Amino acid sequence: MVDLLTLKKQLETLFREHVGTLPQEIHPLPESGSGRLYYRLQNKKTSLIGVWNEQKDENQAFVYLSEMLTKIGFPVPKVFTLSTDKQTYLQEDLGTTSLFALVQQSLAQGEFHPSLLDFYKDAVNDLIRFQLKGSEAVDFSKTFSTTAFDQKAILADLHYFYYYFVKLHPQLHYNEFKLQHDMETFASYLAGEPANFLMYRDFQSRNIMIHEGKNYYIDFQGARRGPLAYDLVSLLYQVKAQLPESYRALLINQYLNELKKYKPQLVASFEQHFPGFVLLRLSQVLGAYGFRGLIQKKSHFLESIPFALNSLSKQLNKLNTDLEIDELKSVWKQLDLLTAKYPLPQKQAFSSLNIKVSSFSYKKGGIPDDPDGNGGGFVFDCRFLPNPGREIQYKMLTGRDEAVKSFLASKKEVQDFLETTEHLLTKAIQNYQSRRFSNLMISFGCTGGQHRSVFCAEEISQRLRTKYPDLVVSCIHHEQAFENE
Repeated sequence: MVDLLTLKKQLETLFREHVGTLPQEIHPLPESGSGRLYYRLQNKKTSLIGVWNEQKDENQAFVYLSEMLTKIGFPVPKVFTLSTDKQTYLQEDLGTTSLFALVQQSLAQGEFHPSLLDFYKDAVNDLIRFQLKGSEAVDFSKTFSTTAFDQKAILADLHYFYYYFVKLHPQLHYNEFKLQHDMETFASYLAGEPANFLMYRDFQSRNIMIHEGKNYYIDFQGARRGPLAYDLVSLLYQVKAQLPESYRALLINQYLNELKKYKPQLVASFEQHFPGFVLLRLSQVLGAYGFRGLIQKKSHFLESIPFALNSLSKQLNKLNTDLEIDELKSVWKQLDLLTAKYPLPQKQAFSSLNIKVSSFSYKKGGIPDDPDGNGGGFVFDCRFLPNPGREIQYKMLTGRDEAVKSFLASKKEVQDFLETTEHLLTKAIQNYQSRRFSNLMISFGCTGGQHRSVFCAEEISQRLRTKYPDLVVSCIHHEQAFENE
């Protein structure tokens, strides 16, 4: 792992070389599923995203793909400069709003809002251009994964599901030899779909940023040669996006209509293999949730398991083939046995009290506006608490990093503050419920909106969710780009 102080100096150097001045602020962004580290570098006029990744070949592939995708009109962030060691680069800052964040905000209000459908329609149209024009423009020898998403790659995804999810659950019964044979058969079947197109690999709403009202696409460094269906499945069957089935059908039809214009000969095979790719993708994400959640103990991956199980169960009857894969089908069906272990959270009624917790910076945006028109709510000043930002080892971390959480949780004044705050809010929530209020806004502020306010907002959110499981409690951070999944 890179030394954070060394990385800070390298990012500052790249910023100065590109902008002409040093950045005034550097803030860490949320960790992704990969080992990449992201930072937002800012001065009064410029904001850029700094990326560190020890995979030099992957970084060079990202820079190359960014250039080529821009040429075909596919909206991606510009890459401005790559360090001489090829491990750090600066790219365009597209803001903090992802399509996934908008979807989650909508679902917290009780529904998938129809206005979001326009972003998905644009994504489907963009995807066709990415896959077809991209395959003509991109030199696949320059992609990070030079191997196509072929039978071996498909089988690797199924093995990921097997080793990191199925084997971790002794409740599931199967003949290992037969299951391995069925996975090979299923992989061979899916490999019958033409695979000469540019495949995004992780085309989902988390990787779609809404910038100036339009879709922009990030994290495409895993692009490679592959089939068409996988990317559309990734978008429409993202488990926590909970896209309504009627919208899925509409978007699939839109995609097929576009495909007919350019490659009509592919439509029949696409429709035949599409349900299989749905099951493949849902199996793959269960493997990822098993590895990241059950093994690495990352909570937001654990929280996604119930949604993936529910989605896969609903799709099983759509696989209409003569394939003899009874053992694999049996394992998929047995996943229903795990729903008691991983229950879906209860849906909240729209009329429930909606509690919105946030962190902010007094120096930057100041106290957040109240979008519900109630004039605001509770505002707690965290600036009197011990400041981890003054300790050099915490400067590039946030209040969601374990080291900072441990630092603050060990301080008696922090615990006293949280206890007092929770007691006050409990009284307010009881009163608001009795008066049938629909919204309560709670804000925590500190100097930079990075350490103390983030920690307190997260801690109080978790306490309120535990105390009031029937209420919607959301948490956002105005100076950070965290997403709740």
